[in-house]
Amino acid sequence: MSGMEITTLDQLAELYGRPAPGPLRKEVAELTAEYRAMIEASPFFALATVGPEGLDCSPRGDPAGFVRIVDDRTVMFADRRGNNRLDSLRNIVRDPRVALLFLIPGIGETLRINGTARLVRDPQLAAAFAVDGKPPTLVVVVAIGSVYFQCPKAIVRSDLWNPGKHADRATVPTAGRIVAGLMAEVDPDEYDAAYPQRLRETIY
Repeated sequence: MSGMEITTLDQLAELYGRPAPGPLRKEVAELTAEYRAMIEASPFFALATVGPEGLDCSPRGDPAGFVRIVDDRTVMFADRRGNNRLDSLRNIVRDPRVALLFLIPGIGETLRINGTARLVRDPQLAAAFAVDGKPPTLVVVVAIGSVYFQCPKAIVRSDLWNPGKHADRATVPTAGRIVAGLMAEVDPDEYDAAYPQRLRETIY
């Protein structure tokens, strides 16, 4: 690969120029009524964390409204059952900086929150997040440092919400195929056949 590597902020500024006032003014330190509405409408966000081993980004989802607004500077969400790798949680314990990117199905604009997180073990609070009588082990509380929306260009370019562009399942490896490619002892067909039941039993 040839070309010039950009290594300084001055080089970036020369290539792109300065942002217009609008993109800078949309970033605020607390939730506006409009930003609250976006969080309440979102059933999914990506959580970015950082730790000694490097960066991590993981998906988080539940019915819309699952990220609860405590006040204009604080949101919180349940840590649902996963694979117990705990990549995000281990990072937060050692470095509280987090970034959240919210998506709303069918909507082009996305919402971004940067802040710091803490892990709270409180049975009463966890009970408020219980689903089917199953409370989360922890609740993640995020102190907002900045919040702003992102224009829809990326969603428009990707045509993300167009059902006609949904991938054909046959063209994308299944979980069983992926695992079997990493562990020869796994039968991919058996893994995939058992997965729906395993998902039902462990989703909460």
